[in-house]
Amino acid sequence: MEQKKLFRTLENILKEAPKIVNDDELLGYVLEQIINNEEIKIIGGRLWKLNEDNDAYILLEQKGEVELIADNYEVKVNKYPMFKKVGLYRSVIAEETDEYLIEKGIYQYSATGAGYRFKLKETPESEPYFLYQYLFAFNAKSLEGDLLNTLNIISMTLNSILRARYIETTAKENIEELEKAREIQRSILPEHEMKFGNYEMFGLSLPDKIVGGDFFDYLESEDKERVGIAIGDAASKGFSAAAQALYVSGALRMGVEYQIKMTAMVGKINNLVYETFPYERFVTLFYCELITDKKGLCQYVNAGQNPPLFFKSEISKIVSLSSTGPVLGPAPYQKYYSDSINFRKNDILLLYTDGIVEATNEKFEFYGEDRLKEAILKFKDYNPKELCEKIIQDVAEFSANGVYSDDRTLVAIKRIN
Repeated sequence: MEQKKLFRTLENILKEAPKIVNDDELLGYVLEQIINNEEIKIIGGRLWKLNEDNDAYILLEQKGEVELIADNYEVKVNKYPMFKKVGLYRSVIAEETDEYLIEKGIYQYSATGAGYRFKLKETPESEPYFLYQYLFAFNAKSLEGDLLNTLNIISMTLNSILRARYIETTAKENIEELEKAREIQRSILPEHEMKFGNYEMFGLSLPDKIVGGDFFDYLESEDKERVGIAIGDAASKGFSAAAQALYVSGALRMGVEYQIKMTAMVGKINNLVYETFPYERFVTLFYCELITDKKGLCQYVNAGQNPPLFFKSEISKIVSLSSTGPVLGPAPYQKYYSDSINFRKNDILLLYTDGIVEATNEKFEFYGEDRLKEAILKFKDYNPKELCEKIIQDVAEFSANGVYSDDRTLVAIKRIN
């Protein structure tokens, strides 16, 4: 399942969950719902919990297509070095070493962390390591392919939900602080309009609440020979999302200033998000660079952001720019690749976030990518500012009686010469 769709699916599972107060029961419920969802491709699984001494995991639940093992079975941390790897990488796939489990026909396992991540030491002088409060061991028809990305999204989403539950029970929103946060967020967004060489661009961001997780930015080099355009979306909510957006935006500015290679820069930002926001949800990012040459070269990296739409004026065709790497945050040391397009006169590149295509009407139908493409074709002769304003108006009219809303951000880039 595509990463952002998986996140939405898990979020809906938790929204539809009964009013479960106990985290053990909630995660057991989630385990069952994941297994029952055919699109996720998980056919069975177990839920384990770290004991009070932090030296063993105890079996809490086993559901679906799994070889049943003894209730409350215990596995010692010191016999599973891979548990410490989970603390670092969130999810691992490894060979089984426990003799009892091997006798049960379990030769390979996956382990995915959830809940609080404890920082521990074997001795005061030894290096610290991390263990998650809970471990999921999922069964799939194949433990290869894209399974690790799926497991990381499951972990990230559950961690965020558990943390949000804790925060909601210990504090209420401080409106005064949120107002300050809104002013900070406004201050980091660039001016809407920008001209660079043969290009005009316009962007706007409309938060759904006081603060939001969407952001965009223009990053011009000191020699004025290059400009970076970024759009991002933090999947968390409220202040947490705004903090992530601010952090990624600042990291981008530093990376561009030091002229770090595009793919390396996004990789470093992913590692920073993983380390700095271990309990928050992921961030998506699209970053592209234009230069002042006449060939119209535009290089880009897409870290799980909604695929930007590139309108080719000569043939009146729209193509989507797919992901070139995973979303930021679920796991460190990810690989990112770059791709490129070439702008010709009157070509348009439209960047957008979830709030545009997932705006809903009263029938809970999405605005969707197809309507967005139709809007581009309808308003293609306008300048970037007018194009964005027309699309935002079209989305607003479509969703006027809708029940779901999200931050809405658009950036249009058009070659004019």
